[in-house]
Amino acid sequence: MDGTLPFDWGLFALFLGASLAAGLTGWMFKPGDWYEGLVKPDWRPKNWMFPVAWTTIYVLSSLAATRVAGQPGNAFAMGFWALQIALNTLWTPTFFGARRMGMSVLVMLALCFAVLGMLWTFWGLDGLAFVLILPYAAWLCLAAPLNWRVWRDNLAGGAGV
Repeated sequence: MDGTLPFDWGLFALFLGASLAAGLTGWMFKPGDWYEGLVKPDWRPKNWMFPVAWTTIYVLSSLAATRVAGQPGNAFAMGFWALQIALNTLWTPTFFGARRMGMSVLVMLALCFAVLGMLWTFWGLDGLAFVLILPYAAWLCLAAPLNWRVWRDNLAGGAGV
């Protein structure tokens, strides 16, 4: 035996289920005409890229969390995973549902810190889990400035403080 824990598919399904619930907010609160009418930077990804990126992030994050969940001393890592999925779930209804772009910037900032915490704690428990979270961190390096820019560029019209 090499000392690694067996992969728990049931636990993976639970993490993926939580991620699916977060992702369903995108179905419940669609961008629509309001979002299309906002000023957006030229460097914004194409609309089709968002569901592809988030599906990939949710699957990789669930795999990483499954690997870490079986490790001793994982309390903070699991706490950061729970915090990031809660904030991730909150962002879409804040931005698209309530149209509170300024508040969504705060949610995004908290999400970035939660993912950094997740990276830090996963690194100490499982190197592969850390690597699986890197695409999430990379996407947030694009999503967070995009969120701020859309908010900033649309303040003059009184859009979503």
